[in-house]
Amino acid sequence: MVNLQLLLVDDEERFLETTQRLLEKRDIRTYTATNGLDALRLLDEYRIDVVILDVKMPGLDGVEVLRRIKQKKPLVEVIMLTGHASVESAVEGLKLGAFDYLMKPCDLSDLLEKAGEAHTKKQNMEEKIRKAKIEKIIEHPLSVFEKD
Repeated sequence: MVNLQLLLVDDEERFLETTQRLLEKRDIRTYTATNGLDALRLLDEYRIDVVILDVKMPGLDGVEVLRRIKQKKPLVEVIMLTGHASVESAVEGLKLGAFDYLMKPCDLSDLLEKAGEAHTKKQNMEEKIRKAKIEKIIEHPLSVFEKD
């Protein structure tokens, strides 16, 4: 997971601190937010590849935050964190474009595996976009001067 930049969003600060520490020991740059608005702000400030997003939070819930992430940054992959009572919300998140979901409490190895898969998916999509842009330039060199 070279160069993976991850955003953890959960209103449980102890979970954030512990998980961030464990991820950073594995050389994964990890940002944290305790609410949806802060998460959206961090997405604007940093290059984030994968978001681990709690479904149940005060204020903006995870599903609404997911909707806004996909509007602003459609290539960012989102993994929903859910408890047993909110599985329906995680399924709704999948319909809105979430990569997958994990049940709370989740094992760190499961989180790492899902985050790695999501990161690979994002990298593959970015590579496809780069190739399409290069092909367009080769076919139409003046397209370099056009807006995307």
